[in-house]
Amino acid sequence: MMKLFVLVMLMACPASPQDLSGKMLIFTQEGNFLYARKSIARRNFHTVTVCLRSAADLKRGHTLFSLATIYSTNQFVISWDDTNKEMEFYVDGRKVTFGGIDYKPNAWHSVCTTWSSQTGLLQLWFDGQRLMNKYSSSGLIRGPVKIVLGQREEYYDRGYKMEHSFMGSMSDVHMWDYILSNCDIQNYMNELSFPPGNVLNWRALDLSIADGVLTEDKVMACV
Repeated sequence: MMKLFVLVMLMACPASPQDLSGKMLIFTQEGNFLYARKSIARRNFHTVTVCLRSAADLKRGHTLFSLATIYSTNQFVISWDDTNKEMEFYVDGRKVTFGGIDYKPNAWHSVCTTWSSQTGLLQLWFDGQRLMNKYSSSGLIRGPVKIVLGQREEYYDRGYKMEHSFMGSMSDVHMWDYILSNCDIQNYMNELSFPPGNVLNWRALDLSIADGVLTEDKVMACV
């Protein structure tokens, strides 16, 4: 039965651009093979901005976003450390944490992070709050890269572990190859107009999505 389950999870929908405006991805259960993934050919990144929204009820740490290269599987990772109650980031394998964050269960949270290879500085925005810059790692990200939502690779293009898996809902995932302005990030936080990602664009998302990850309408507040 377990072998059958693994085989089913390995089957993924082909990557064709989808407009997921007003939609969310639901990661239905914990598992090694529940993720959404994209491969990008040889491309270098000198700067990065990633924004996403997520909601979960996990009582353990989990990975929201990861970018792996042949040089480092923890090239750019966004995760939650439930033991220490911190947002946890990796840049080129170097760990950076941000504490004092109210990561409530069963609630939507908006996360944006920027990084520059020139300065090595990592900036985190969480639910509209801009936290202090922290030094992570300098030096560009060399492609090719693998981008994964809801999991983290132990080895390049393989080696997923259940302990890293995300179970919950995710929406509005964007990635840029430049530093998004403070005003644009604030607009993202407030769900106003902002330039869509030019690497990952939720309005034209081309990810391979595993069978266990569902697409549903995002529940909107009544007015």
